[in-house]
Amino acid sequence: MQDAIHVAALTKRYRETLAVDDISFTVRPGDTVGLLGGNGAGKTTTIAMLLGLLVPTAGRITMLGHDMAKDRFAALARMNFSSPYVALPQKLTVVENLRVYAHLYNVPKAERRIRDLADELDLHNLLDRAAGKLSAGQKTRVALAKSLINRPEVLLLDEPTSSLDPDTGDWVRTWLERYRAESGCTVLLASHNMAEVERMCSHVLMMKQGRIVDRGSPDELLARYNRGDLEEVFLDIARNRQAEIA
Repeated sequence: MQDAIHVAALTKRYRETLAVDDISFTVRPGDTVGLLGGNGAGKTTTIAMLLGLLVPTAGRITMLGHDMAKDRFAALARMNFSSPYVALPQKLTVVENLRVYAHLYNVPKAERRIRDLADELDLHNLLDRAAGKLSAGQKTRVALAKSLINRPEVLLLDEPTSSLDPDTGDWVRTWLERYRAESGCTVLLASHNMAEVERMCSHVLMMKQGRIVDRGSPDELLARYNRGDLEEVFLDIARNRQAEIA
């Protein structure tokens, strides 16, 4: 089976700063993989390179069988991205924003797709509201609708539940889990919410100072560090404490 994401010796340097340092990993189709690390660990830079927004200094990225250095547009048509830190045009209404992205992705029967997403994400009463007038939870639902407009086969999520209250955050996680199960979509999730990662991810990549310093399933990492939850594992890695089991 072909990997949905294949990253080999990926490096990004900004003059004297090595933001991403020779990382390699794969993600199988239909899996949800967590990309974890503190601020400045290289997560967002990695995602930007996967999206083709940044050109790597070295290394190779293959998305859905397409080399991103040579054929990125073929892959990008089958991918999408969501982050609360990337705002939609604030003066456009929600439905206007979704129409723009539907056009960019050449979505067939775009109006029907928008209606379906409005049904699934409870957006009907928001469609005519300006994007800049929405609450944090409403913006998250709209950002999810934007990221799913083209029915992506690979979905890259950067802190998808950041700043949400527990009820809204749980709603978003439940919805994403159901969508992945029903669609077979591959998900790469960058998050600081360790409970979210334990719940959603089959595999975890731990980054520090631009490198992947450990990896495994949540259960494997908990056993290796002899810890009760991933937050404790995260702190061990951040504070340079060694795993109990090599």
